[in-house]
Amino acid sequence: MDLESSPAESTLDDAVAVFVELRPRLFGIAYRVLGSAVEAEDVVQEVWLRWQRTDRSVVVSPAAFLSSTTTRLAINVAQSARVRRETYIGPWLPEPVDTSIDPELGAERAEALEFALLLVLEKLTPTERAAYVLREAFDYSYAEIAEMLQLSLVNVRKIVSRARKHLAADQRETVDTAVHRQLLEAFVSAAQTGNVASLEALLTPDAVSLSDGNGIRGAARVPVLGRARVANLATATRRFWGVDVRPVEANGRSCVLLYRDGRPATFMTIAASQEGVHQVMWVFNPSKIAAFVDSRSRHTTVPGA
Repeated sequence: MDLESSPAESTLDDAVAVFVELRPRLFGIAYRVLGSAVEAEDVVQEVWLRWQRTDRSVVVSPAAFLSSTTTRLAINVAQSARVRRETYIGPWLPEPVDTSIDPELGAERAEALEFALLLVLEKLTPTERAAYVLREAFDYSYAEIAEMLQLSLVNVRKIVSRARKHLAADQRETVDTAVHRQLLEAFVSAAQTGNVASLEALLTPDAVSLSDGNGIRGAARVPVLGRARVANLATATRRFWGVDVRPVEANGRSCVLLYRDGRPATFMTIAASQEGVHQVMWVFNPSKIAAFVDSRSRHTTVPGA
């Protein structure tokens, strides 16, 4: 026979329902602040634990409470991550996330999600990054951001303005998704055939290649600068030889995942403007490759449930 749920069970069910509904936003905030899906998942897990322990009867707005908690935890993690990344071997790149089937990112606006922009966001302080993300990606009001960050309204306006100026100085106007995909396909095709001239034609004079391997063999430990050197790197190192090139979508843009001996070995994407491809980004770090593959099967469930 059916039994009625106890008040405690009903309350917990309500807490779960609220959290599951808001989880896409929480993950989206944490991921944009941290540039790491694994760290963002850890933040969301901690937020869920705190939500369980909170006296929810006194919470006026669950959305505000959960977003604020997520933001503050993400800032704390970003501050410690910044120290860890100082010992990272070679260039550090964000951890790509599959957005073709991932509702946790696709549910929100695409702002501050593109791979190249996440890299630029790393130049901001964690608080600047959080304020910018809340304003530009999630359209929170300055007053709401001030309450989340426990800062004055005037200070928040200054922080967001300063962040915009920093990003404007470093970020180029990007091409649309269709042109980006065409340029990526042309780059991969030329690299596979060893056509250096075609590669150089796609690249801007100041193009840069960044390889994230954290010391892994075959990953350049310094940025490779200049059209000719970037083109030569893509062909001379034979990165596309003997691999299965599979198109994927990450962070709202076309990318490729290179499989060697049936295993995902390298993630690669580009950043491009109307002038051409100005960044080529390679991820060799096995943990980041694994995180990307895992992100393709993530579900919107309560952490730890």
